[in-house]
This record gives sequence, C-alpha cells and structure tokens, in this order.
Amino acid sequence: MLNLVLFGPPGAGKGTQSQKLIEKYGLIHLSTGDLLRGEISQGTPLGLEAKKLMDHGKLVPDEVVIGMISNKLDANKDGKGFIFDGFPRTVAQAEALDVLLETKSSSISGMIALEVDDDELERRLLLRGKDSGRPDDANPEVIRKRIHEYNDKTAPVAGFYKQQDKFNSINGIGSVDEIFATICAIADAY
Repeated sequence: MLNLVLFGPPGAGKGTQSQKLIEKYGLIHLSTGDLLRGEISQGTPLGLEAKKLMDHGKLVPDEVVIGMISNKLDANKDGKGFIFDGFPRTVAQAEALDVLLETKSSSISGMIALEVDDDELERRLLLRGKDSGRPDDANPEVIRKRIHEYNDKTAPVAGFYKQQDKFNSINGIGSVDEIFATICAIADAY
C-alpha cells in the first residue's frame, strides 16, 4: 500500500499534484476537511461531536480526526493507498497517525514536501483568489499570516518524518508536469 503525505504551504500546488497522483496510482484522497464535512453530513457519532465543537468555535480534537481517518481507512481496505492532504499538521498528529496505521498493518510510505518561496506563494494565491472568490486568497496580509503559520507549525512535522528517513523535499516551482515527474520518481521508489 502506498501512503503518501503531500505537504506544502498554501499555494504550493498540493491540490493539482494530488489529482495527478490519484489518477496515476489509484490512490484515495484523504483530506481532513472533506472527512469532517462528510461525517457531519452523514450524521455519524464522530460527525455530530465535531459539529457540536465547531458550532462553539472550538477546534476538533486530534482523537476525533484520527477516528474519522480510521473510518475512512476501514471503508477502503482494498485501496491501493492514500494521499494524506492537510494532515498531519503537528508532531502529535503524525505520531497518532503512525499508531493508527500500525494497528491496520500499514504505515506512511513517505512525505513529499513541495518547497516554494514565500513571494511565489503570495503571487499564486492572489491569482487563485481572483478566480476562486475565496476571501483568504485575496488578501495579501491574510496570505502572509497563513504562510507564516505553516512555516512555524509544520517544520517540526517535517523533522518527524526526517527522523524516520521518509522526508522528501522537492522544488515546487516549475511546470506541473516537471514537478509531477519528480514526485513520481519518489513514489515509484516506495
């Protein structure tokens, strides 16, 4: 089973590359945001718990998110693997994910981090904001805060995967196809 953590700051191209990986390798996209919305819309116990917390402006605890990921893994036991998008965001989440996967006789194959400098990220997000209508992609100050937050909080997660010799950093600037070829060379090695 090929389980990849696709990592990178907002605007690095994770969404574009995820779609290409799904098509090429038959992987299942695992986005925690999508999982939360799905569990809530289905009215599952975890979804109801998450909704109650979110309605009160609270973050959904890691154990609830891990429970949702567990449900998704169980529902796709015959899958070829998963792309973890937007998770883990902290070392505690990475550790919990490792424990969960171990209970299912699986593990993270590797983390692929798309590296893009902050100026390019801001340029990309502003362009995306014009097309998408997303307010968080239209305000340069908000974009800078999001990039700063990513840089502050995710560096330790990269270190976690470096310690396991599963971290791969690639240049996220170039053509979509060039970047995808680099990602595929890493994925194929797993």
